Amino acid sequence: MGVPTGAAGRVQWDAIPPWPHRRRRVGDYGMIDMKMTVSDLVVRYMERLGIEVIFGMPGAHVLPVYDSLYRSSIDSVLVKHEQGAAFMAGGYARISHRVSACIATAGPGATNLITGIANAYAEQLPVLVITGETSTHIFGRGGLQESSGEGGAIDQSELFRGITRYRKLIERTDYLGQVLNQATMALFAEQAGPVLLSIPYNVQKETVDEDVLEQVHWPRAQSLEQLPVAPVAELAQLIEAASNPVIVAGYGCIKAGARGMVAMLSQGMGIPVATSLKGKGVVAEGTDLSLGCLGVTSNGDARRYIVEQADLVIFLGAGFNERTSYLWDADLLGGKKIAQVDRDAAQLGKVFQPDVAIQGDIQQVLGELLQRLDTDRPGTGRVDPDAASQGKPGPAHMEAPSPADGALASSKFQLIEAFFAALARCFSADAIVFDDNIVFAQSYFAVSDRNHYFPNSGISSLGHAIPAAIGARFFAKDSPIFAILGDGGFQMCCMEIMTAVNYQLPLNVVVINNASMGLIRKNQYQLYGERYIDCDFVNPDFPALARAFGIAHYRVESVADINDLFATADLRGAINLIEVPLDKHAFPTYLSAR
Repeated sequence: MGVPTGAAGRVQWDAIPPWPHRRRRVGDYGMIDMKMTVSDLVVRYMERLGIEVIFGMPGAHVLPVYDSLYRSSIDSVLVKHEQGAAFMAGGYARISHRVSACIATAGPGATNLITGIANAYAEQLPVLVITGETSTHIFGRGGLQESSGEGGAIDQSELFRGITRYRKLIERTDYLGQVLNQATMALFAEQAGPVLLSIPYNVQKETVDEDVLEQVHWPRAQSLEQLPVAPVAELAQLIEAASNPVIVAGYGCIKAGARGMVAMLSQGMGIPVATSLKGKGVVAEGTDLSLGCLGVTSNGDARRYIVEQADLVIFLGAGFNERTSYLWDADLLGGKKIAQVDRDAAQLGKVFQPDVAIQGDIQQVLGELLQRLDTDRPGTGRVDPDAASQGKPGPAHMEAPSPADGALASSKFQLIEAFFAALARCFSADAIVFDDNIVFAQSYFAVSDRNHYFPNSGISSLGHAIPAAIGARFFAKDSPIFAILGDGGFQMCCMEIMTAVNYQLPLNVVVINNASMGLIRKNQYQLYGERYIDCDFVNPDFPALARAFGIAHYRVESVADINDLFATADLRGAINLIEVPLDKHAFPTYLSAR
């Protein structure tokens, strides 16, 4: 049992059951004498946080915590590389909206976590990181894997400075309660993020009073402050006065549980909706009021509608980053009224100056707004049906490198387009998709308002999709899960498929096979005179690799193959490696470097 959450994913802390809330393994943490080891206390703290799964790899300097995990209700998951553990914890946090955890030993174990934790930091994911350290009496003396920062050793904690909300090397037990309290505050802050607790081996084995946890101030659900009436009233007036308003919905709408409210506003007032990349699925794509995805790697339909028709742009939980803004193209918002609603005050006016800015919970703001708008008045349907239909996912702006191959030849991407069409058609209600490639899904994948699409935004690290999808699978046990990535990224993380095999986790790994680092090759074609260097490579024998993993392999070479795959393959209950070939000479037209 995890921490209960409300409809919007906000923690209801007053409902936390007393520890221990369930026990599967033998052991009592030595509580008879009201004392326990620090490792036991840390595990008990994790249980209080509602953590049910921890991803990692043991090492000598963190074994006391692992021994405490053996006697706890928390399931430990053995990964193949610590980076995979961090990505899995991030995937779990993204789908669950809960605190997740990963664990590694000192030195290389901790340093291997860094890329995944940096990604979690960029995504504002609450990931608790537990690392070991050599005993304090060895500090500065050159101990094996020592990372204390003393005597020329690397400073393990310092490496995490820029990618955690809170970090601490715990050298003593007398302030342990305060440390855990600070960690809790960071994990549940409005701008949440990873927390690192690095614990020396000898400190893990010291004993402390069990009431140390009473020093932790557990957050409780709080009623939202009453919205100021004026800004909501001003937004209602802007909408009523506009001829062609448009909504740009971002991930903040999903995070706030406001999908239904956005749909009510859109349908009630006839306002079309474009989404950011992370916001795909706020409203069902492919419907009349969906303009699809707004962004430099999309098919451009949402941008054309906004530039050519809109007179009011309403940003709901959406940043205006480089991708969404077409490199901050002034034409996108020029000559229009702008409204912005975001829970994060730092987002308001960060890039553009809104005419109306409202800080607050998006669901609450929209509830107040809908009460002020006349959604039944005649003439509220403002969308040109032909213009709206342009927003349905379709051929992206792609090109081949040579005029001889044809200009904007969408046939170059026929298999990928057909794959995403089949995915949307066959799994419209409960699919979870982690996508490292992004470009094709942005234009071809019509995400429904009941599916979950997680692009590899964050720091856009290759090798993310497979472990992140595995992490999500530990929470979403019944949903079909797809990890979509290129063959270059696949070779960075494919060993984690064995983690799925070890724990019998159904998973679909979709590899776009062009035997190339596609983004690099595209840039070298567009910007460097076709001087190709270190972008092409030889792939493994994918059928043989699948046999070695003990999983199914499919290679689709035609639309008929794709239809057959979705009709006959077990995409819910098996582990599958699906290979989609792509011509390495077919590139998107957008420029990804300036």
